[in-house]
Amino acid sequence: MILCVAVSATLPFWASRYWSLLFLMFFLYLALAQAWNLLGGYSGLVSLGQQSFIGLGGYTVAVLSVYYGVPIWFCLPIAGVVAGMFGLVISGPLFRMRGEYFAVASWIVSESLSILFSNWAYVGYGSGMFIKPAYSLSLTQMYYAGLCVAVAAVITVCGVLTSKTGLGLMAACDNETAAGIAGVDVTRCRLYSFLVSALLTGVAAGLLYSYQVFIQPYKAFGIEWTVRIVFIVVIGGIGSIEGPIIGAAILVCLQQYFSDYPSAGLLLMGLTAMLCMLLAPRGIAGLIREKTGLELFPIRYG
Repeated sequence: MILCVAVSATLPFWASRYWSLLFLMFFLYLALAQAWNLLGGYSGLVSLGQQSFIGLGGYTVAVLSVYYGVPIWFCLPIAGVVAGMFGLVISGPLFRMRGEYFAVASWIVSESLSILFSNWAYVGYGSGMFIKPAYSLSLTQMYYAGLCVAVAAVITVCGVLTSKTGLGLMAACDNETAAGIAGVDVTRCRLYSFLVSALLTGVAAGLLYSYQVFIQPYKAFGIEWTVRIVFIVVIGGIGSIEGPIIGAAILVCLQQYFSDYPSAGLLLMGLTAMLCMLLAPRGIAGLIREKTGLELFPIRYG
């Protein structure tokens, strides 16, 4: 993994602009998927509202940079903080629910934010905003920022899972009642993972929309984001660190090869996900582990 990071760090010097862009998207999808995997894979919280933090992260960067002249690089950590604070606010009512109720409620929150931002003049209603200060950033700068975000996401998730909180998360995911009897504060552990996931998602989304330069509420808060993220984690291997890495690479490749045929690309993604769930329930990372015994990150659930 150190060798892969080292090679990635030199890529802008010898690869074309196309490959730099491809790897930038891979890094951002990897960070977003690792954040969701911390919830769905290790905490037992299947969220369909991860796009709430994506939209808030993007709009935080847009508002701070356009209206207040804050440099983009300072906007990114603030985007993570804003997403984390919002996660703290909604955690109270959300954590009263379990299973499919939690999933649907998190999705309703995202839809509510989409309606709110679409009717808010300050952020341009449904027409969206251009993040004009982002035009001054080069692709190389964004590439290295994306690499840092991806590496930070992997390190952060590994750090959480190897801590006492992470052990409590996996115990609660296995048997919540038994974990509580054993002394695990399940609510505290899940809240911690929820906030970490929101923070990572906000930072990655802020950088993503800095590259795209334009943000619109129906896109930023659309459930398509969570669909992509869940696809990455499911085919890569839910409950493993390697899973989002493999899944993010597959998604980026599929998007590139089928960019001219979006309908066919969506159909292939759906077929790929179904086949993976049938033939490799633990994802590609799980299949590789069963066949070869290779495990880069020996931190997994199940």
